[in-house]
Amino acid sequence: MIYKIRIILDTEEDIFRDIEIEASNTLEEFHDAITQAFGFGGSEMASFYTCDEEWTQDEEIALFDMSDTGSNVRLMNETSLEDVLTEQTPKLIYVYDFLSMWTFFVELADIVEKENGRSYPNLLFSFGELPDSPPEKKFESQSEVDFGDSLDSYDDLDFDENWN
Repeated sequence: MIYKIRIILDTEEDIFRDIEIEASNTLEEFHDAITQAFGFGGSEMASFYTCDEEWTQDEEIALFDMSDTGSNVRLMNETSLEDVLTEQTPKLIYVYDFLSMWTFFVELADIVEKENGRSYPNLLFSFGELPDSPPEKKFESQSEVDFGDSLDSYDDLDFDENWN
């Protein structure tokens, strides 16, 4: 089976690529197809993340296991596309270059039969130009902290400053 997948850069402008790839390909092969489609060198660290319908990040699937002891991290070269991307779970998050944090939304658009004579992966459509640097991430604060108050006096705080 062939997956038709849209990969969208997390930015205000519309920048995306549509790729056809065999469902049996590994996530590492898909990673290579994405980096080529967007013009990256492909030498930086990257990870896919499973997610729900609202794009809430879940399990990491890494390009390499960076732990010293060999953790239980799933690896791209051991995970096929059809293991994580299905009609029931059609979305993934892809992060390329952890210093720059290029972040992409990956969505399964269609599943079709393999066409004889066509090579895969295949770049179907390219829209928008990749900016020179990744879009800035704007993180929403969970709580507001007022640093205007001075902590010159511990009298109002509920602890013993001479506890030891």
